[in-house]
Amino acid sequence: MSLFGKKQKTSHQAYAVVTGAGSGIGRSFALELGKRGGTVVCADINLAAATETVALLKDVGATGYAVQCDVGNAEEVKALADQAEVLMGHPTTLVINNAGVGLGGKFDELTLDDWKWCMHVNLWGVIHGCHYFVPKFKAQGFGAIINVASAASYAAAPEMTAYNVTKAGVLSLSETLSAELRKFKIKVNVLCPTLVPTNIIKNGRIPGRYSKLADTALTNYAFTTSDSVANLTLNRLDSGDLYTIPQIDAKLFWLMKRTSPSLYARFLGTSYQFFK
Repeated sequence: MSLFGKKQKTSHQAYAVVTGAGSGIGRSFALELGKRGGTVVCADINLAAATETVALLKDVGATGYAVQCDVGNAEEVKALADQAEVLMGHPTTLVINNAGVGLGGKFDELTLDDWKWCMHVNLWGVIHGCHYFVPKFKAQGFGAIINVASAASYAAAPEMTAYNVTKAGVLSLSETLSAELRKFKIKVNVLCPTLVPTNIIKNGRIPGRYSKLADTALTNYAFTTSDSVANLTLNRLDSGDLYTIPQIDAKLFWLMKRTSPSLYARFLGTSYQFFK
């Protein structure tokens, strides 16, 4: 029976590649996979951070490998896909396209360089990951993909335009791939959380007037942890579910947007005017 047969959970004993594995949700994914018996290639633009994650994997009795990779660079992701097989001594069975950056500000405050920077990582990084791993999964007859989007992909909050656009693209890509790849026994899950305590604010481009507020929100109103999110997402992947929407507020926004999109848009615009 294949690795993804009915008696085998996708995330258990996986041979996985996780991007943005040096911290936050990416590190949590790597460690949870290690606890489940998996082998993990930890890719990050910060090699030192990826190496720290590998050391933590060793502490839980798992094997990991650190690779430096800029996911927005197609050639580096292609090299990662090929190198991962060599490092693990086994074809990759799961790729988690997690690397991302934060960007906030009013639409007319953003420069085109801001847009390109955000698109480079958040959208092209996921496109590149899918582009180079999907053919490998098709050739071996199975595989799994987790794409990390955000509730921003559908919530469309003001002053997050570029970030919203990139995450909406990740959501749409994931939904399309789920339909297209099902017949090839390739599972797809897309993660859409709201606030999760990570370094995305610290390492992002957030206007100074909001940076302290954002830090406070992540500290006091996240209502979850990156470890819990990783665990839940892997469980939902095992169950064959397309969406992982981990928090109550994320579920509420999802329900409002899906039930009455026009009403939701008016509510959002009115609320924004009130708070401004």
